[in-house]
Amino acid sequence: MTIENISATKSFNGWHKQYRHKSNVLNCEMQFAIYLPPQATSGQPVPVLYWLSGLTCTDENFMQKAGAQRIAAELGIAIVAPDTSPRGDNIANDEGYDLGQGAGFYVNATQSPWDKHYKMYDYIVDELPALIETTFPVTDKRAISGHSMGGHGALTISMLNPDRYASVSAFSPISNPMNCPWGQKAFSAYLGNDKAAWRKHDASELMRIATKFVPTKVDQGNADNFLNEQLKPETLVSAAQISGYPLQLTQHDGYDHSYFFIASFIEEHLRFHAIHLTIS
Repeated sequence: MTIENISATKSFNGWHKQYRHKSNVLNCEMQFAIYLPPQATSGQPVPVLYWLSGLTCTDENFMQKAGAQRIAAELGIAIVAPDTSPRGDNIANDEGYDLGQGAGFYVNATQSPWDKHYKMYDYIVDELPALIETTFPVTDKRAISGHSMGGHGALTISMLNPDRYASVSAFSPISNPMNCPWGQKAFSAYLGNDKAAWRKHDASELMRIATKFVPTKVDQGNADNFLNEQLKPETLVSAAQISGYPLQLTQHDGYDHSYFFIASFIEEHLRFHAIHLTIS
């Protein structure tokens, strides 16, 4: 697969780069960002953390706002940040910010017109890692993390593929999308009315019945405007108690849904992943 380098910026003796490529899964051009720590640029293959962003975001939000490069450089972890959906003039969209372009929800759409392009699950799980692992000096050790819609994606993808990821973490994830407005709108459009299909992409439903576990860290701000209506972290706690899932969920007074929250605790998340990427 041919990829085009569209930017390169040195950071903490590593490199932040952006690339464009044709995605066969999504049937369009896609853009992603990668931070290669100095260990990788000196020829030592490194593990990868995949970061999934939230509604309306692109590959740029996390890389520019989270301040993750310094710790990633210290720990020797590459970070890959894909876009949040297919994009383009001929790709289905919606007038709302919470459906369509910028809002792929990390599922494989089965309903028209979304099913032509919106296969973000396959893109994140299979196509993008295959591209990364054949193009860059990285190993096949992977962790996954994300924020809000991306936190939902990270949690569900890790539980559906427990052998592919050493660890998972999330900031302010949509924990029970079957029972919140964001999830209900997206799942109805992308997956139709079959609630069984919804359950396969609901973190709380998956955690409740899980028998294979991935070490999991979740952080949630108590001043988050979306906490009660959209995020529902208490459903994750209840699900973990039923299955015995290794969930570490910490609530933080005063923090909201913004990247100020992510930047405050991203170092803890990267060190959490480093432990598991080392022992996996």
